[in-house]
Amino acid sequence: MGHSGANDVFKSLDHIAIVVHYIDAALGFYRDQLGFAVVVDEVIESGGVRLTHLDLGNIHLQLVQPMSEDHPLQEHLREHGEGLHHLCLLVDSVAETIADLPQQGLAARKLPPHDGPKGRAAAFLDPQTTRGVIWEITSEGEK
Repeated sequence: MGHSGANDVFKSLDHIAIVVHYIDAALGFYRDQLGFAVVVDEVIESGGVRLTHLDLGNIHLQLVQPMSEDHPLQEHLREHGEGLHHLCLLVDSVAETIADLPQQGLAARKLPPHDGPKGRAAAFLDPQTTRGVIWEITSEGEK
């Protein structure tokens, strides 16, 4: 069963993100115990996070570590502990998708888009428009 209409915007699931206290400690589980290979490990200065991508075969698992004590994700960690944070969908253009979101009853959480690994643009959708689940969008070819 294919999909059509507005859903053509969302190409595929790009990554699943897990927020952790310390990536180096988490790699003992995700890389060493589970055997997932690290493919990207980058500190995104503009976002104050370290992002490490592991290859799950058909998708990436992204470990997210806030780099400062006052980072907003620290509150998330205090409240929920380590665990699933968001799901990220691949789109052709983050900017164009953001512009089209209202037609689908969706909204971006804050603008402009933020920086992702390897120079990608990314943006979070407003969870008030996504039934409370945190969704992100990213695209490969733009900055």
